[in-house]
Amino acid sequence: MLSCYRPSASIRVESVETLAIVFEQPKQLSVRTLNLVTATAADVLVAMRWSGISTGTERMLWTGTMPPFPGLGYPLVPGYEGVGEIVEAGAESGREPGQLVYIAGSRGFTDALGLFGGQASLVVVPGTKTVVLAPELGERGALFALAATAHNALCATAPGVSPRDVPEQLPELIVGHGALGRLIARLVVLYGGKTPTVWETNPIRMDGARGYNVIHPDAETRRDYRTICEVSGSNGLIDSLVARMAPGGEICLAGFYSEPVSFTFPPAFMRQTRFRIAAQWKESDLRTIAELANSGALELDGLITHREPVIHAADAYTTAFGDPHCVKMILDWRTAA
Repeated sequence: MLSCYRPSASIRVESVETLAIVFEQPKQLSVRTLNLVTATAADVLVAMRWSGISTGTERMLWTGTMPPFPGLGYPLVPGYEGVGEIVEAGAESGREPGQLVYIAGSRGFTDALGLFGGQASLVVVPGTKTVVLAPELGERGALFALAATAHNALCATAPGVSPRDVPEQLPELIVGHGALGRLIARLVVLYGGKTPTVWETNPIRMDGARGYNVIHPDAETRRDYRTICEVSGSNGLIDSLVARMAPGGEICLAGFYSEPVSFTFPPAFMRQTRFRIAAQWKESDLRTIAELANSGALELDGLITHREPVIHAADAYTTAFGDPHCVKMILDWRTAA
């Protein structure tokens, strides 16, 4: 399908078809042809090479548990963790054909909603919304969104201040050793923070540490953590975390919690515990991650554990959402036809 597109300096105005993963309804997936929206001079046409499956936002779109917001509906094309090659570039896009870029979605399709529209063989994206990748990063560029989320969680400990400048305020305890927890831990180490401890209850996920320690919560002995970053999304952990806090310590909630988050007030009151919530990553986080990853300062290897061709998308989603061995699933679009 992609062989018919030759790099050019302009964008086609006629309708362009793309192969896309479509959530027809919650828990109903198809891989079918859609039409792209018309590109403008500020857009680029990107041929997808690899894309990641998000176990947060994308899982909620898949299960139908995403909280209501304007534009939500089905059928939809998910995906915001893409790596592709620019095959056509508009005159005002600021990009060139042949560049490998990270994309956090697309401008969409004429016959399906694009939430966020990145799971497709060809996508139309504003050039300013692409991030140029070092070619050697390859599929690992799909981790940029997670890495930016991790960086934002660190910034939440000191709003408006670079984490590099306040290593003493970086998390000492990280709860959850999935892909996000691992990236947070790697950034803490990179920024010179105190060697963090990571809690993980699943023995399958306790390996893979890079300069930090992974333990089961039952093996914990400390009760003086100054900063804890919770990324597991388990809302029943707050009391146990408060019990491990130093007076005046902070808990950063960086997971996503589908149920109300609650805690017992007196212990938190006695410790004067502070709470922060890390929200969506910002453009500044993404730029920082691009600089760190493109230069090699931030290592992204060892995080992608599973790969599937797009024709096996249904199996890939089942594995990504249900197999504890899967830290990160990547879809390979290079053979899409």
